[in-house]
Amino acid sequence: MWKIIRQIARSGARSEAPPLCDDSLKVEAERIQRDVLAILGRALTIRQVDAGSCNGCELEINALDNPYYNLEGLGIRFVASPRHADLLLVTGPVSRNMELALARTYDATPAPKLVVAVGDCGCDGGIFGTSYATCGGVASVLAVDLAVPGCPPAPIEILRGILTVVRRCRPAPKASSPPP
Repeated sequence: MWKIIRQIARSGARSEAPPLCDDSLKVEAERIQRDVLAILGRALTIRQVDAGSCNGCELEINALDNPYYNLEGLGIRFVASPRHADLLLVTGPVSRNMELALARTYDATPAPKLVVAVGDCGCDGGIFGTSYATCGGVASVLAVDLAVPGCPPAPIEILRGILTVVRRCRPAPKASSPPP
């Protein structure tokens, strides 16, 4: 024990250098926050559903909650119930055992229902394709509004996909009628 303590005192704390701060990500994050609040007028709530993935996409989605991406600070948060969700974030090829559960989750989500398929497996089944165990991509079970490709996609790409879907659901501005 003392040998280890002496070694630590001699060499100091060894760790990796912190990542360089990318100002473009900060600017994009601030823009996303402004857009979400301008479009929705409130926080965006997301229900994440793992339909049979390898958890690679879940790791990237969890990274969105860390201080670097600060998803909560952008006005976007995850909820436990689909009844409180504005958007479903679905990962993985839809396994036959998850097909009914995913459909029920979709049915429980209030309108307007937004669905984002994340990862190559969520987009088209990925390396699993369609087989006796999987139905393929999320689009084979639900109407998908946007697919974010990648194995796994980077957290910033997932954020861009979420913002793209939210922008698409923005109501069109009303045309002003000509004066009489």
